[in-house]
Amino acid sequence: MKRHTQSTLWAAVAFATLLSACGGKATKIPQHETEKDSALAESPYLKTLNMAEADVIWIQDNAEEKLMPRNLFADASDSLVNSLSLQNGIPSTVSTFLVRTKDGHNMLFDTGLGNADSRLLNGLKTAGVTPSEITILYLTHFHGDHIGGMMKGDSVVFPNAEVYASKTEYDAWMNMPDEQKSLAVKTMEAYKDRLHLFEFGDTLPGNVVALNAIGHTPGHTIFQTGKLLIVGDLMHGAALQMEHPEICASFDMDKETAIATRKRILKYASDNALTMAGMHFPAPAFIKME
Repeated sequence: MKRHTQSTLWAAVAFATLLSACGGKATKIPQHETEKDSALAESPYLKTLNMAEADVIWIQDNAEEKLMPRNLFADASDSLVNSLSLQNGIPSTVSTFLVRTKDGHNMLFDTGLGNADSRLLNGLKTAGVTPSEITILYLTHFHGDHIGGMMKGDSVVFPNAEVYASKTEYDAWMNMPDEQKSLAVKTMEAYKDRLHLFEFGDTLPGNVVALNAIGHTPGHTIFQTGKLLIVGDLMHGAALQMEHPEICASFDMDKETAIATRKRILKYASDNALTMAGMHFPAPAFIKME
């Protein structure tokens, strides 16, 4: 271990809500801008965003439609949820992002659940990348739907990847009760010879900057590369939380800090016209702020 110093209808409904919520300041990535080649264009679970710095491929890990249950958002009133037509759940995904840099890095951000029906590995294959060709693996935090795909049984899935995680996140999870930390401990131990722990503000390989996004977990991290923000679990129900960042999902471990982080990052993304890529945004999981 090294210390580093440096479904279509639902998606449409969700995005319409997001656009309304932001007063027209959030825009969906046009279809033609996200299609890199025919194989990717034909897949509803992959989309490519071609940016100046890199090509960003969204890979949906969940095989079936995912709706975040309304009861996860206890702070949201029934009248608000009803007004947004979200009574049956909020459109979501379990997503990962492959970033191909111009200098040859294949950087993977989070790894999904690692379930039998997970689509990550098939998605990488469709994108023409094998697990052994992932050179850098960035982790937003240690929840199971973000690190579950790192292991298959007792074997590592990405044998050549250098793994980067927040030191704050690592330290917090290693000190949690055994029943909470078992997956994190097993996974970090398996990758320990290639595990790098960073501080917020460090510039990491591939010109990626690690940004403080604590609240959801103790060391939750957002990564920025150029005009792209990979925001992890900043929002679990974007159709609700874009307009109401003061509403938390029950997954947020520190609600007060998560709210402050959400407001700060949304303003930062809007002020700088950044594209956000979210692990639980509705498909395809890109939202451009303007």
